[in-house]
Amino acid sequence: MTETAPDTAASQPQETGPTAGQGAGVEGEGQSGPQAGTSQAGSSEGGLEVVYFPDPVLRRETQPVREFGPALRATAEAMLARMFESRGVGLAAPQVGLSQRLFVYNPEGDPERAELSRVMVNPTITARAGKRVKHEEGCLSLPHIYAEIERPDRCTVEFCDLDGAAHVEEFDGFVSRIVQHEYDHIEGVLIVDRMTPADKARHRAALEELRAQYRDAQAGGGASARR
Repeated sequence: MTETAPDTAASQPQETGPTAGQGAGVEGEGQSGPQAGTSQAGSSEGGLEVVYFPDPVLRRETQPVREFGPALRATAEAMLARMFESRGVGLAAPQVGLSQRLFVYNPEGDPERAELSRVMVNPTITARAGKRVKHEEGCLSLPHIYAEIERPDRCTVEFCDLDGAAHVEEFDGFVSRIVQHEYDHIEGVLIVDRMTPADKARHRAALEELRAQYRDAQAGGGASARR
């Protein structure tokens, strides 16, 4: 998830009355677009790469994490490293080509504030509450595309930590927005699905460009454009 467009970083959320539909999420700033002809996301020099829309892995059904141990911890650490490098505040496993129910976040997007970094394994949002709030959001898998998204201000989540211990926590404000956005990813939902018709129209050219770059990557033997 990107926090907001660089030129609107100081904007404030707007409270609204109830309407149909849920919000999307927030991921990061300063993203570079995908490069056509590059390969599927995964390891690259020991790291993970971001998968871009419309790669099918972003829609694929995710599987619960079954094994807790060093491999899972290494994956979470690599996801956090990729999130920080991409200047994001959240990142879900499908965004790096992994069909797992796992996401990470740091609400400040600051690697120097490691105490704020969280990992959620096998999360389930059990409740959403509070006023519906609009805020401009972006997504690392849809670079340079931002839309005003409406979502409930609070959510309650059941999840496991990296040791497999179960937790139930309630989140509000910006952290709730991040959590709901990343949860959308492990459900196969993207920010484009949450856009208003006006935002979809405004971003039509950018979305078509991402589709064209994906087709070019496929034709060149790669599975997806990546960063």
